[in-house]
Amino acid sequence: MRVSVSWLREYVDLPADLPAGDLEQALVDLGIEVESTVDLRETVTGPLVVGEVLQIEELTGFKKPIRFCRVDVGDANGTGEPQEIVCGARNFAPGDRVVVILPGGVLPGGFAIGARKTYGRNSNGMICSARELGLGDDHDGIVVLPEDTTAKPGDDARPVVGLDDVVVELEITPDRGYAMSVRGLARELSHALGVPFRDPGLAPAPGGTDTPAYPVEVRDTVGCDRFAARLVRGVDPTAQSPGWMQQRLTVAGIRSISLPVDITNYVMLELGQPMHAFDADRIAGPLVVRRAEAGEKLTTLDGVTRVLAAEDMVICDTGLPNPLAGEGAGVPISLAAVMGGETSEVVAGTTNVLFEAAHWDPVMVGRTARRHKLFSEAAKRWERGVDPALPLVAIARAVQLLTEHAGGTAGDEILDIDHVRPRTPVVLPADLPTRRVGVSYPPARVVALLEQVGCTVTRGTDRLAEDPGEVGVAAGAGDALTVTPPTWRPDLTDPADLVEEVVRLDGYDRLPSVLPTAPPGRGLTWQQRRRRAVARSLAERGYVEVLAHPFVAPGLADQLGLPADDPRRRAVRLANPLSEEEPLLRTTLLGPLLGIVKRNLGRGLRDLALYEIGAVFHPRPGAGRPPAMGVDRRPTDEEFAAADAVVPDQPRHVAVVLTGDIEPAGRWGAGRPAGWADAVEAGRDVLAAADVPADRIEVRAAEYAPWHPGRCAELLVDGTVVGHAGELHPAVVAALELPRRTSAMELDLDALPAAPVASAPVVSGFPPALIDVALVVDDPVPAAQVQQALVEGAGGLLEQVRLFDVYASEQLGAGRKSLAYKLTFRAPDRTLTVEEAVAARDAAVACAAERFGATLRGA
Repeated sequence: MRVSVSWLREYVDLPADLPAGDLEQALVDLGIEVESTVDLRETVTGPLVVGEVLQIEELTGFKKPIRFCRVDVGDANGTGEPQEIVCGARNFAPGDRVVVILPGGVLPGGFAIGARKTYGRNSNGMICSARELGLGDDHDGIVVLPEDTTAKPGDDARPVVGLDDVVVELEITPDRGYAMSVRGLARELSHALGVPFRDPGLAPAPGGTDTPAYPVEVRDTVGCDRFAARLVRGVDPTAQSPGWMQQRLTVAGIRSISLPVDITNYVMLELGQPMHAFDADRIAGPLVVRRAEAGEKLTTLDGVTRVLAAEDMVICDTGLPNPLAGEGAGVPISLAAVMGGETSEVVAGTTNVLFEAAHWDPVMVGRTARRHKLFSEAAKRWERGVDPALPLVAIARAVQLLTEHAGGTAGDEILDIDHVRPRTPVVLPADLPTRRVGVSYPPARVVALLEQVGCTVTRGTDRLAEDPGEVGVAAGAGDALTVTPPTWRPDLTDPADLVEEVVRLDGYDRLPSVLPTAPPGRGLTWQQRRRRAVARSLAERGYVEVLAHPFVAPGLADQLGLPADDPRRRAVRLANPLSEEEPLLRTTLLGPLLGIVKRNLGRGLRDLALYEIGAVFHPRPGAGRPPAMGVDRRPTDEEFAAADAVVPDQPRHVAVVLTGDIEPAGRWGAGRPAGWADAVEAGRDVLAAADVPADRIEVRAAEYAPWHPGRCAELLVDGTVVGHAGELHPAVVAALELPRRTSAMELDLDALPAAPVASAPVVSGFPPALIDVALVVDDPVPAAQVQQALVEGAGGLLEQVRLFDVYASEQLGAGRKSLAYKLTFRAPDRTLTVEEAVAARDAAVACAAERFGATLRGA
């Protein structure tokens, strides 16, 4: 939010000589993030003057419209002669007064202005737009000064356009919606600087009348608990917004549209109450405020036709028939609290204006804005919370501004449908701030600070310190404060919120900076060590770690080809997702990981080896809803257990994806494309890094979506399937637009047995005995099972076994293959003899022959 200091001074008595740095520090001390503080007087240097356009000559023959202008700048150019300027904007005419920077001036960003020849004409200076002056983002046209301006050609233009002011840009946190207004910021500065504050929200305003300004029915008092309206008739449709209003809107980044619309935006910035102006003559019948019917459509002011959802709130014109919603429901003319509709907007000929100010449910507004991707200034304020006491004050302020600048007659009838519930008091132990923060806050000081916020505080029966500065007053058990928060602070709902306000207003600088004592521990748990070992192992093999969002689209299960009864189809749906397109939590790492692969492929990367370690989410059927737990005490063990029973099961998985070449080509020869075997090997590497003994691991063929049924392996530990690896199914690859032969592996780390107690590895200093064996087996026999037989048969002398060749030929016979293994034997206490190594080899071969009928090749 951007706001000028001159506007703030209307409601808070800031010191006249207050430095910009002190103003910024005061806001920061209150917990408001300051993006920038800009003294506009320093942003433009050199001659910046008011000019009056005398003549405009349209230049032709160029790709875009160009105008050659003669502008009266008085004596500012030293000659008094009209200034010749070439300009491309078309939103001004002869007689308009504009802002001109003459040669020698410098615009924001260091853009120096000089005299030059362009488009065949001499151009001496520039006619400026709001963006060029640093006043806003509007670059469609230059700044045309209002007709009521008293500045003459040649006068300094800085005071006229607001460049003699200081502008503060703030980042308002979601819990402080009241600060998104001049009213809220002025109140905060009064707290910080100890200066008087005049609350515009307490301005007198006439109440609702028995006869409403316009017939309105509110059918959902939860989504809209207050609705106010008032009609102004006979408005001058040609009246323009006053210059000071346009200037303040421009500084805030809001484009001036028309007087009624500018007034609603101005009141929103001033009070924090979003409003809407309807053309009363374009409304055919009474209004109805209701929830939308799913499938209804509304064309909003931005020209987009939007399909509404059942949760959206709409304002409807019952004078128009709507077969979809039924009789009397009317046609939507406004997406409530977010944006109005085209059919009832204020247009150039509007003479009767109906002002509306309501109070909407913040949750509903936030979801509607995200659903339609329509984050209007009004929606930003509504989802943060708006004061429900403001509608009549805002209506009165808007009516006063409109009748003052456009004439017309305000109707005596005022509509005020009020279903706002009173604030629930919060019971606060007087000593809670002291106990929570560790700084002494006497009870009387706590009361004074909460009343400064605007709370109504009822004291307990025990004595409170009379002096707010008194310290050391012990609070008894009866020192309970009953605190009713003000209407503009919907964020104050619990004792902890009130403690935060006490600390914030008393000063964060009073809090001592003390490092907490680290609790004793034993370092990382074995689960943490396992995850780090797995990550390190994959990274050492060339895989790159990625962190994907855990949110997925409902159609992902179909893209992955999961069967209808696959448990991975049952996913947890978020109540308030970041994107309506991805409302589910992932049940497999592969969906988001493959999305990252696709994104990198689109950016030109072809050879990818990615991995992720993260949680997947499996819902607990029939778990119900978690118990409501407050923040005033620690939940009981039973409440924790009940909450944990609802939380989805979240096992930790690891997944890899490979595509392209895993070994690049170069002067050393051709590269090697990644394949299903590399994915299987990645699974073996993960199990090895997780300290799972090789004799407990089994790899065998399987069929499991989304892998290719003929190129998929399942990984087992102690006979239990813990993961799958292989080449992805061609249909999955096509659906996700991935390269052919893309391979992947996913493994459940939490399903692995607990890591054994770490012990120092036994390192033998004796030489190894290396023996190669080639075994001929039937083609269906898995190489992994043959390898397992070799390990079991060789005994304790076998240190390592590795498959290094698979061969098939006519000499071996039909349906037969040769598997060549490299066996490494070593004893820890002696050098093996040839006889011992050969005997161990023969035992290994005998075991393979017994199980699979294997024979030594060439024997």
